[in-house]
Amino acid sequence: MNTRKPYVRPVSYTTWYFKHPRYLRYMSREVTCIFIGALALLMVCLLERLSAGQAAYEHFLGALRGPLSIIGLVLILVFAVHNATSWFNVTPKALPVQIGEEFLDGKYIVAAHYAGWAVASILVLVFAGAF
Repeated sequence: MNTRKPYVRPVSYTTWYFKHPRYLRYMSREVTCIFIGALALLMVCLLERLSAGQAAYEHFLGALRGPLSIIGLVLILVFAVHNATSWFNVTPKALPVQIGEEFLDGKYIVAAHYAGWAVASILVLVFAGAF
């Protein structure tokens, strides 16, 4: 009969990510999913209002023009940009590109992601009629 009790290091369930900057960056990236989910839910509600008719859609758009809605949308935008940039910066570790025996420098992978993001953003603005 083994009566030894192994040492179990106590870990705080609520503040463990404050112990190291890497953990804090990880958690900040993960928390953004709440706001990305809120945006997805908002888009689903927008589609539902669109299917309910023009009057319901116009009323929903009018509600989105209120100050609280604008603050919420700006907050969602800030967290979406944080999510995208943090994932782009981690991409070279998750997706190394090997050319022959050498690996492509991470800055080129990150730059390619930012360039693709810029092109996609410009295309969306063009299709939306901003230009």
